[in-house]
Amino acid sequence: MPDAHIVAMLANSAIALAVFLSGFVIYEPAPYELFLAALLGIWFICGMRIPIEIIPLLILFTIFNFGGIISSFMMTDYGRGLMYVAVSYFLALTSVFFAIIIREDMGRLRLIFRAYVISAVITSMLGIIGYFGVGGFEIFTRYSRAMGAFQDPNVYAPFLAAPILYLIYGIVNRSPTLLPFRAGALIILLLGLFLAFSRAAWGLAVISAGLFYILLIINEQSARIRLKYIILAVFGFSAIVLLLIVALQFEQVSSLFSERAKAVQDYDGGRIGRFARHLLGYELALTSPLGIGPLEFGFIFGGDTHNIFVKALMAHGWIGFVSWVAMMLATIIGGFKLLFKPRPWQPYLQIAFVVFVGHIVIGNVIDIDKWRHVFLMIGIIWGCMALEAKWQLDLKNNYILKRKVSGAATPKGAVETSLLDRF
Repeated sequence: MPDAHIVAMLANSAIALAVFLSGFVIYEPAPYELFLAALLGIWFICGMRIPIEIIPLLILFTIFNFGGIISSFMMTDYGRGLMYVAVSYFLALTSVFFAIIIREDMGRLRLIFRAYVISAVITSMLGIIGYFGVGGFEIFTRYSRAMGAFQDPNVYAPFLAAPILYLIYGIVNRSPTLLPFRAGALIILLLGLFLAFSRAAWGLAVISAGLFYILLIINEQSARIRLKYIILAVFGFSAIVLLLIVALQFEQVSSLFSERAKAVQDYDGGRIGRFARHLLGYELALTSPLGIGPLEFGFIFGGDTHNIFVKALMAHGWIGFVSWVAMMLATIIGGFKLLFKPRPWQPYLQIAFVVFVGHIVIGNVIDIDKWRHVFLMIGIIWGCMALEAKWQLDLKNNYILKRKVSGAATPKGAVETSLLDRF
């Protein structure tokens, strides 16, 4: 049998590579899907088990896509709908996979986020270089907007939210040795985010960063460190404003920014605009409880739903809609319960949680049901929920053991402190 240390190293390397590949999806099927499909198969063959804490996630996703199968038969070309559902279910399985491997080893959270940051920095650099017209890099832009190694600026830009928060956390809480590297990477991601000119992504960044920083301040017990957070926030905000001012000195940037900064674009309003299609979708759902089939909405109304809730109703029917909403509520409620508990995985959970909540908000104006990083965030949250259940079990077992050994009651707080020291 191979050495356990070598197996663990190979497994972690494969996980890191899978996350890294998530930033390069300019063609489909992307290397991310192909590699993760192989990884899922290998883990399954090696005896991967689904912990009881993660089974509800698998059940909800299964019901969601079962609704998609039923909806597909409402179409003439139901094969196209079934292929759409197959991709949807595969992405759902990636959430389950990431949750399982995180529960197996908490240390994989740091591995995942580091690989995510590297991927985001590289794809952002490609988008930035392409935006400024360097020959051969035009493929990484679209409509004069940076899009990195993605197919759409509106998918690329939200992809950057989680690594931006991770870098912010590292700057304010980690060793200053790597501060120049973290700061440089953060500047690249912020510039890449800005040059994508995605209003949804800008809103996501503001919402998630604000919520995350509030959590940092609330969870910090030291008044001195809280003051440090506030001072760093002021400096950070000033640096972002300065970066924005410098970027707006370029006429190409300033003109597109003025256009994209409008609250309502031409394609948002109108009789068949984005917001009108939302209402039409809800009305159609009242008479189509089984859905109308994946992607059929665009053929009927000449444009996508641009609303994850309308998308669920149209492509997965009422069954899918209810299971999707149930999954979101279970993720939010389960994650929220852990936001203020001092655990070794707390910062990773907080980042994934606020980014997921931010995606739900922007999901009202854009479809997020096929965004790979959204399923990664879901997997991280459920993985941390499973870690908490495992933690509580260890706490209970240690408490019972100490009582048996000492012959007297041992405060649970002392046992929990010993567990924190061990982690």
